[in-house]
Amino acid sequence: MILKCASSGRCGGCQYTDIPYEDQLKQKQEYIRKLFPGCKVNPVMGMENPLHYRHKVYATFGIDEDGRIAAGMFEENSHDLIFEHDCMIQNETANRVIASLCRAAEKYRIEPYDEDTGRGVLRHAYVRVGAHSGDVLLTIVIGSKQLPASSSIVKDLIKENPQIRTIALNFNSRHTSMVLGGREVLLYGDGHITDKIGSLSFRISTRSFYQVNPVQAERLYNTALDMAKLKKTDQAVDACCGIGTISLLAAQRCGGVIGVETVKEAVKDAIYNARKNHVSNAWFYAMDAEEFFMNLEGTPDCVIADPPRAGLSENTLNAIAASGCQNIVYIACDPRTQARDCRILKEKGYRIREIQPVDMFPFTKHVESIVKLTRAGK
Repeated sequence: MILKCASSGRCGGCQYTDIPYEDQLKQKQEYIRKLFPGCKVNPVMGMENPLHYRHKVYATFGIDEDGRIAAGMFEENSHDLIFEHDCMIQNETANRVIASLCRAAEKYRIEPYDEDTGRGVLRHAYVRVGAHSGDVLLTIVIGSKQLPASSSIVKDLIKENPQIRTIALNFNSRHTSMVLGGREVLLYGDGHITDKIGSLSFRISTRSFYQVNPVQAERLYNTALDMAKLKKTDQAVDACCGIGTISLLAAQRCGGVIGVETVKEAVKDAIYNARKNHVSNAWFYAMDAEEFFMNLEGTPDCVIADPPRAGLSENTLNAIAASGCQNIVYIACDPRTQARDCRILKEKGYRIREIQPVDMFPFTKHVESIVKLTRAGK
């Protein structure tokens, strides 16, 4: 399969539109091989249908060539907007919601925000769509102090898109590449949507981490837990646990799981998710992973880590190794930092046992990677 997109070669979202999907998977496997020389790398787990997989979508607003308000993505290595109205990798419901917001902005004469002058209102849209529930969370990001006609805009959006369960208004007037600002108010709903992975349901809020590609996320998590080989008597730690997805799935397989996360809103969601799913052997703490491991009493049987792109700090890796855990399952959205961190763990006495790449981002250069490590001699 080759992606036929009018914005191919200009948009920064996809880099592999002209490469057959099967060849993309081979290239990504070779990329991981080069990062882990001397290690066997399993074939990349690809998607049966690699279209419209992005259930978390960001869009930036501007004026298109026809002088109308439109949403798009920045051209690669620039701040020039590419207006693609039917992105082939974004969820189709998200595409429709963003189009509705553009029409509402036109109707009520809401000007796009200009980053250079600091004038205007409408800056970004951030849409999450539940893969199983179909529920939509829309966050409207503005660069001004208020959103004119906000009540009318909300009514129009809900009428056109009944899947919308919550709409938040986020304020970001800073000169920054960050999409979300620090302050947020609810315009509609309770600030959350719900989605499912396996038999478990999860509450997702604006700032909670939840995988972009939920179809592959389920395969990713189940594969990572299969590699962990958890026993019913095992105690595990889920570092960077987010809203508790891996923690709660792991709790079904072992004696108990502790989830650690720095984002307090995500920890609140994780605690709620545990209660909602009647999981009593998972506990969550809002704290830094390094601090947690430095103060941990006892030795976990397994540590599962799924950090941001920056990876884990050397101090955190040292603290994990000092805990004496026998098994580490490291999930990474940036295999480069994963390879760096694994070299440090190897110096601490761990050995790589298995590497399994998972294609979470078809038609892009990105690939997720799972590495299983055990203490040498085990």
